[in-house]
Amino acid sequence: MTDENRTIEQLREQYEIEKELAGRLRSASRQERRHLYSSLYDELYRRVPHHPQLTHKASPQEAERVVRAQMRFLKPFFDKGSNFLEVGPGDCALSFEVAKFVGQVYAVDVSEEITRSLARPANFHLILSDGCSIPLPANSVHLAYSNQLMEHLHPDDAFEQLENIYRALTPGGVYICVTPNRLSGPHDISSLYDEVAKGFHLKEYSTSELNSLFRRVGFSRVRAHIGIKEKYVSLPAFPIGFLETTLDRFPRAIERRIARSLLFRPLSDIRLVATK
Repeated sequence: MTDENRTIEQLREQYEIEKELAGRLRSASRQERRHLYSSLYDELYRRVPHHPQLTHKASPQEAERVVRAQMRFLKPFFDKGSNFLEVGPGDCALSFEVAKFVGQVYAVDVSEEITRSLARPANFHLILSDGCSIPLPANSVHLAYSNQLMEHLHPDDAFEQLENIYRALTPGGVYICVTPNRLSGPHDISSLYDEVAKGFHLKEYSTSELNSLFRRVGFSRVRAHIGIKEKYVSLPAFPIGFLETTLDRFPRAIERRIARSLLFRPLSDIRLVATK
């Protein structure tokens, strides 16, 4: 992780503050975490005014490119009769775009502030959550999606949220989860200082770890999609997990160097497609 627009002192300041706040989340009880997710992020941005989330605003062209790339991957998984769920939708730009092609869109988030003033499609529904619950009827969603979300959840909450997503999916429904790969991490601010994530990436996963988690919840099939320049190949999760397990046997410095090499770059993000 690099940020050429900030000083070493500013980077260190964010690291120390983020590590402190993340530590509070990691040690908090389940009930406490329900209120801490949003409040601690608010505190982070208040104490770190130079945080990239505050200072870097994507251009309309860049934002459109990001949505187009996600749409190219998602389109084969939905049709006009689909109900689509996005967990952690951010500015909801993707959900708004998907709404043009499906029946209903549900965006589950902890706050509605970011979309409060935006004109919403008629078939779009923003649903507030405690960061873990999925307040939708059982068997009501054909396709669920999250991108760069799971690593921000406490491991206990990640499992509970996964159970809730599974419950909301129709039989044969699909959950697509995109999250950074632990082997090439950490992928948060602690990448500059630590061997494992200690910032607001509360837990980064390997493909095999996520595959085991999805199977525990009850998903009948889990496949990993790997690719370069948005050209993806679908593979069973097991062989990628076997490769990761082999890499894990190396000393951490060597393993991370290999995992960050050009050869393994397609594995830097885990992209799992799980079928109920």
